[in-house]
Amino acid sequence: MYSVYVLRSLRNGKQYIGWTRKTVLERLRQHRSGSTRWTKQNGPFEVVYEEHYSDAAEARQRERYLKTGCGRADMTKLIPR
Repeated sequence: MYSVYVLRSLRNGKQYIGWTRKTVLERLRQHRSGSTRWTKQNGPFEVVYEEHYSDAAEARQRERYLKTGCGRADMTKLIPR
């Protein structure tokens, strides 16, 4: 099982879009620990959206789409502010 997820920073409201083979909560723990420079600077986070896929290629494709202008516009319809 693969997941595409959106995190929102509790500090500044910025969103992080990613995909993982792990559980979203496990991945959230990694982000909260500051596993990358961006997450270290913008955390802590909350999970605001997730989708599940059986295929890694589908999950990666969906993540890429959500990072585009059209994908971000669609996300505003899916995720309430």
